[in-house]
Amino acid sequence: MASELRLLSPDPDPSPVGPQPRPGGSPEVRPRPPRPQLLGPGVDLDSLRCFEAVATTLHFRAAAARVHLSPGALSDRIRRLEEGIGTRVLTRTTRSVALTEAGQRILPLTRSVLDLVDHMPEAAAAEEPPLPYQLVIGARHEVGLSWLCPTLGPLARTRPERTIHLYNGSTHDLLAALDRGDLDAAVASTQLDSPRLTSAALHTEDYFLVGADATLRRREDARQLTLVDIGPDLPLFRHFLDAHEDGEPWPFARAEYMGGIANVRHRLLEGEGRVGVLPTFFINADLTEGRLRRLMPRIQLRSDSWRLVWRTGHAREAELLLLAHDLRGFPLR
Repeated sequence: MASELRLLSPDPDPSPVGPQPRPGGSPEVRPRPPRPQLLGPGVDLDSLRCFEAVATTLHFRAAAARVHLSPGALSDRIRRLEEGIGTRVLTRTTRSVALTEAGQRILPLTRSVLDLVDHMPEAAAAEEPPLPYQLVIGARHEVGLSWLCPTLGPLARTRPERTIHLYNGSTHDLLAALDRGDLDAAVASTQLDSPRLTSAALHTEDYFLVGADATLRRREDARQLTLVDIGPDLPLFRHFLDAHEDGEPWPFARAEYMGGIANVRHRLLEGEGRVGVLPTFFINADLTEGRLRRLMPRIQLRSDSWRLVWRTGHAREAELLLLAHDLRGFPLR
């Protein structure tokens, strides 16, 4: 229903109301003046739109086309507006149309009213901007450097309300920091079986057995080689053993423990009969450019999965699931 904006008529008699003294001293009772009356049928938005169209074009036929009315219907709307506000807003001859002084005064107000009305659907549909929040995400140093750091810029452009802080450490350090509540989540590929932790898959991680110049075709060849791994439990080489038919340990001449895959890669690139297992995303360029070679390619090593891990029941679990979704859009490298 169109709102009606009506003007109150001025009081026709500003004289005091009530008994008034006569010249001789006795009071004269004067009638109370009538209550103010509403003028005209009111002002509606359609009439305002018609007035604005005429004021803009100064041509009735052009204005009528602009508001999709016939010239006669447009004239009726202008007359209704003038009756509603109690004054003329246009002067019209057979050759020209002009604004009266009253029309000039109400034109800015008319345009402001119409602009507010036109923006109502947009305002009603607009959503409140999301509140800013921060997440502290842990990862091993090499993964943070090669993968997470390069994603921070695109992630911030996609969701500017989210700020991500990075923390580097070993897998053991990351899980301990999660348990203490120092981290909101960690990127890890370790097997998880604790009900205290929840995870979301990010990417599959494939592994190759590689070396710079070593020849390794069967178990006996290992006696002449050095195995390079992260630690004494051989977490990287375990991917190879689990894929091999008997799963028995191999008799390497010696083993070196480097603490991280970046150190393992660096050591393998030095050659000298060293072999090791590394994730393919980390050595793709080395394989392409011939710095490392894949060994025993017929054995398909067990894959693992990178996951975003957080404490079960975390207050920002919805945001962590959203982060996992976003991270899946960036391939490992």
